[in-house]
Amino acid sequence: MSKDVVLYSFWRSSCTWRVRNALNLKKILYDLKPIDLYKSGGGEQFKDEFRQLNPMQQVPALTIDGNTIIESMAILHYLEETRPEIPLLPQDKLQRAKVREICEVITSGIQPFQNSSTFAYIGKEKSLEWAQYWIARGFRAVEQLLAVSAGKYCLGDQITLADCCLVPQVFNARLYKVDLDPYPTIIRIDGELAKHPAFQAAHPYNQVDCPPDLVNKM
Repeated sequence: MSKDVVLYSFWRSSCTWRVRNALNLKKILYDLKPIDLYKSGGGEQFKDEFRQLNPMQQVPALTIDGNTIIESMAILHYLEETRPEIPLLPQDKLQRAKVREICEVITSGIQPFQNSSTFAYIGKEKSLEWAQYWIARGFRAVEQLLAVSAGKYCLGDQITLADCCLVPQVFNARLYKVDLDPYPTIIRIDGELAKHPAFQAAHPYNQVDCPPDLVNKM
């Protein structure tokens, strides 16, 4: 592992999972620093030390090239711009926009509505119904976009940032018992990506901070 690149991560965080996917795909060595979001007595994200790294008090945060970057999409674009040797965006400008469309639907239109801070605000009794609604709403849009763009993966046969974002969201959809039958393209692509070593290594159940009873339960 590299001491020059450190990813502050939580095993089940979909935002951090996106970054793990990209780091693995780009073959960037990194150290992983687990941040326990549910630690008894208060999550580690609220400690002063971590607040200095990420004022939003959430993961991920990535220290790289002597700097710290927060927010998964900012990190993904930085990796793409500074380490383009294994590209995760196509060269064509329109195709790049199509990749970013899918990323934005997932990262802005779905995931924020089913994260832990949102659930804490709306209350436990409403959380499942709330998550199912927003995931289904977003997946309808993603499925429609993929009808035009997809090949083996989200954009043709090239793995892109869209795939890095899609896989964690499918995991969450299953976690919240969303009916996935209406989204055959999403499920097919997720199945293809599940075979890829970079995505396998990034899976929550393969992380050092994964609860022991879930390790290797993929």
